[in-house]
Amino acid sequence: MPTIQVTNLAGEVSSLDATSGNTLMEELRDNGYDDIEAVCGGVCSCASCHVYIESKWASLTGKGGEDEHQLVTSTDYYKESSRLSCQVTVSDEMDGMEVVIATQDY
Repeated sequence: MPTIQVTNLAGEVSSLDATSGNTLMEELRDNGYDDIEAVCGGVCSCASCHVYIESKWASLTGKGGEDEHQLVTSTDYYKESSRLSCQVTVSDEMDGMEVVIATQDY
C-alpha cells in the first residue's frame, strides 16, 4: 500500500494510504479530498480531476494519452506536470509520490 503526499487547494499537505490497482482519482475522491470533483466519474472527459505530478514520477505514472493531453492543455492551469488523476493507476512503486491538486477552471 503506497503512501502518497497530497497537497490540497489550501496548500495543506496530508498523507494518503492508497490501494494499488485503483486510479488516483478514485483514491482521492474516496478518501475525502473534496477538491477533486471527478464530474465525469473517471472516463477522461472533463478534467475536473486535474493534478500536478512531478516529472521524477513520470516513469511510474506513464504518459497520458491524446484525449488526456487535449483536456489538460485546455485548462487555464496547465503545467508540464499536469495529469488527470483518473488516468493514473496507483502502484506500490508510487510510495512517497507527491501530488498537488490543481485549481479547477469552473
